[in-house]
Amino acid sequence: MAELEIKPVALASAEAQQLIAALNAELDQRYPEEGANHFRLDADEVAPGRGGFFIAQLGSELAGCGAVRLEAAGLAEVKRMYVRESLRGHGVAWRMLARLEAEARLLGAKRMVLETGERQFEAVALYRRAGYVEIERYGEYVDSPLSLCMGKTL
Repeated sequence: MAELEIKPVALASAEAQQLIAALNAELDQRYPEEGANHFRLDADEVAPGRGGFFIAQLGSELAGCGAVRLEAAGLAEVKRMYVRESLRGHGVAWRMLARLEAEARLLGAKRMVLETGERQFEAVALYRRAGYVEIERYGEYVDSPLSLCMGKTL
């Protein structure tokens, strides 16, 4: 298998937009309910000094993506984590999550939070293995019954 590379890219880049579109399509299939999906992420939220958007590549193949953004002093949020279905089970998500946590530390975060869906069994298992625990729903997810929020002290 080709070498895995994780690198920062602009949210507006073609690679980022391709992966986000694939993620959104998968989420729409898993959660067809009205209002079940939360797709918003703005470029300024992942601008240098505030966060970052990263893609994973296996050779020339786009494998996945993820973002981190500062929410408040010492608190960062994982956003838009995704690995193409055909490449799951090869450690891409684990490496992406480690990269996002490293970026959060560089930004001064002491705690990470994230939202995932209760039907994303693979994601929930990954986050639990990485030390994340369930927390109360927060922010835009408070009234989202299909959302599962998790947190971890870095």
